[in-house]
Amino acid sequence: MRRRDLGPGSVAAWALVGAGALLLVAPFWFTFVFATHGRAAIFNSPPPVWFGSALLTNIDLLTERLPFWRNLGMSVYVAVLTTALNLLLCALAGYAFAVYEFRFKKPLFAVVLGSMMLPSFLNMIPSFMVMDVLGWIDEPRALYVPAAASALGIFMMRQYIGSAIPKDLLDAARMDGCNEFRIFWSVVLPLLGPALGTLGLITFIASWNNFMAPLVVMRSVEHYTLPLALRSMQSPNNTEWGALMAGSAIAMLPLLVAFFFSARRLVAGLTSGAVRG
Repeated sequence: MRRRDLGPGSVAAWALVGAGALLLVAPFWFTFVFATHGRAAIFNSPPPVWFGSALLTNIDLLTERLPFWRNLGMSVYVAVLTTALNLLLCALAGYAFAVYEFRFKKPLFAVVLGSMMLPSFLNMIPSFMVMDVLGWIDEPRALYVPAAASALGIFMMRQYIGSAIPKDLLDAARMDGCNEFRIFWSVVLPLLGPALGTLGLITFIASWNNFMAPLVVMRSVEHYTLPLALRSMQSPNNTEWGALMAGSAIAMLPLLVAFFFSARRLVAGLTSGAVRG
């Protein structure tokens, strides 16, 4: 192989990419580093850039201030249920919009798309009023039921099914005697792997990081999810930043693991249909 000389343009490009990567990695690195230092060490000048020995002390402080492991379990419970319901219901709705013709199909899909353009804070008061009428205030179902069928998920499933699932395949299944639900469950759903993987990762991350919904409907500390629980530790005068960083680092781990194992499927799902042979 012929070796290429790096010109000034290539060096500048690599330097720019390296600087961008460093800026992206730095917050994660300092979160994990600060999780192993006490409050005094974190505010040293310059701050520590390597791991310390105060991790267990910070975790003890964290569990004294919060029912942290219960909050972690609540986040896992809500995120998993939200993701599972969202995948199922969005796949069903996207399949209906992509395959069937029915009355008011276009206006209904326009409403779905329009709901994606509304700022989330506009739903705070109506959501609280609905949850209060249902008696779901301070209940986990108030977090995962409203998020069970997202507009983004319905749009993604509709676009993917319309471009990647040939209608001849569905007609062949009907000729073999399959009913409509059997066609969806046995023929269409197994072919939605890339799209489901992408939507699942997006939904899990959004649910895990959700702060506003728990803030509106949750009242007891035991029912807080991690973002709200960690925020409740902050105060103007006595914030244990080492413990807070330890909690943040633990909260990051499921997201990093999920992204590590799903990155290839995420890229495949986002680019599917962009290149055709």
